[in-house]
This record gives sequence, structure tokens and C-alpha cells, in this order.
Amino acid sequence: MKDIQSLYDSRRISIRKVGVKTISYPIIVLDKACKTQQTVAMVNMYVSLPHRFKGTHMSRFVEILNRFHGQFNLETFHLILEEMKVRLEAETAHLSMEFPYFLKAEPVVHPAGIMARYDCRLRGSLASHLDLVVEVDVPVPLPCLPVTPDQIAVFSGLWGVITVAVRMNRFLWIEDLIALIEEGAAPQPAHPDAVESMCRRISSVLLAQGAFHWYKVVVKNIASGYSTFASTEWPEPVSAVR
Repeated sequence: MKDIQSLYDSRRISIRKVGVKTISYPIIVLDKACKTQQTVAMVNMYVSLPHRFKGTHMSRFVEILNRFHGQFNLETFHLILEEMKVRLEAETAHLSMEFPYFLKAEPVVHPAGIMARYDCRLRGSLASHLDLVVEVDVPVPLPCLPVTPDQIAVFSGLWGVITVAVRMNRFLWIEDLIALIEEGAAPQPAHPDAVESMCRRISSVLLAQGAFHWYKVVVKNIASGYSTFASTEWPEPVSAVR
């Protein structure tokens, strides 16, 4: 059978990204306390399509993903990108995974011992080198202050959400990254919490760790009837420095 997708295309128009989206896929991720944790990821896979090819083989994306079933970690993430690039003859490969990660919550937050959920994302691109961003959402509970039943019902007991994205210098467990974020988000009795002060505290904790060569912090407060937010990025973008 003729391979239509690999035929030459004379229009000389490259496609920046082509691939498959929203694949619901079971994965096993590393867990510091329990070694591994089973979860379900939403996966997006793309490659750049050189102008000389008419199209790409969409089924190959899932074939590649199936080859690494049950073996997922940061190393295999890199290997998946490499295989996408080679098998699909692409200049650049892109892979993103979004998945819930569960940790035993502190009793003060969940007296019944409910597992705390953290939504995590891995976004990677491979051209001449790997660019990998790890992102996590950390929910911030309402402080231990008098609140009305209506407030609890509307805001589900949340003060807000902190989203941190990092590029790492060295391996760091997801649990350790979450712990750093929660350390920076810890209430300061002498200073009422505001999104600006919390954002600065988290940034200071991440910077002092020395484990990242880039990070972005976004703090969003939802418990005031409307949303307020603050964000910072290190190093600052060139456009912001000018």
C-alpha cells in the first residue's frame, strides 16, 4: 500500500505542530513515600511537520506511548520525545501530560484523613536539546478564622490556588516541590495574607533552594467574592527588564 502521508508536498509550507490531543492514559509516576503511584493522565503529543511531507501517521503517536506503558518517569519522558522525533522524522517533538497526584493531607486541613489532590503538568519539547517544564497547582485552604457557612459552601474551604512552573537544575520529587510551595504559602500571623506577599515568600523559598534555573509563581485568591492574583518569574523576561 502506498504511504500517502510520506509523499512529497510541493507547496513548501511547514506545519508547526501536528499530532493527537486529550488521550486519557493510565500512567505510573514516582512517589517518594510509596515508590510509585498509579494515576490517569491527559496526554497531548505533537511534532513539527517538514514542508516536504504531505502529512504524518497519527497512529504512531499512540504506538509510541504504548511502548512505554507502566514505565513513566522523567527519563522515559525524554525517551518518548526522542522516539517521536526519530520515527516521525520531525525537527521538534512536543509532549504534555496533565495528571492528578495524591498525598496524605495534614490533619488540620482534612481531619478525616482525606488524600490531598494536586494537579500536575509536564510539558516537554525536544529539538537540539530537551526543554522540560514541571508545573503543579497547590490549593490553599481558608485560614483558621471565623467564616460563615455560606463562604465555606461557595468557596469549598479554599482561600485560593498557587500555580508554580519550574525548570530544574537537578531532580526533585514532586512532594518536595509541593513542600517548598506550601512552606512559602504558610500564614504569617504578623502580616495579613495578600497575594503579593505570598507570591514573594514562595519566590524567596524557591530561589534559596538553588534547584531551578527558571520558575514562575502565580498566586490566585478566590475567597473574596472575586479573584485577585499576583505573579512573578525568575529570571525576569528580557522584555520586563528593559
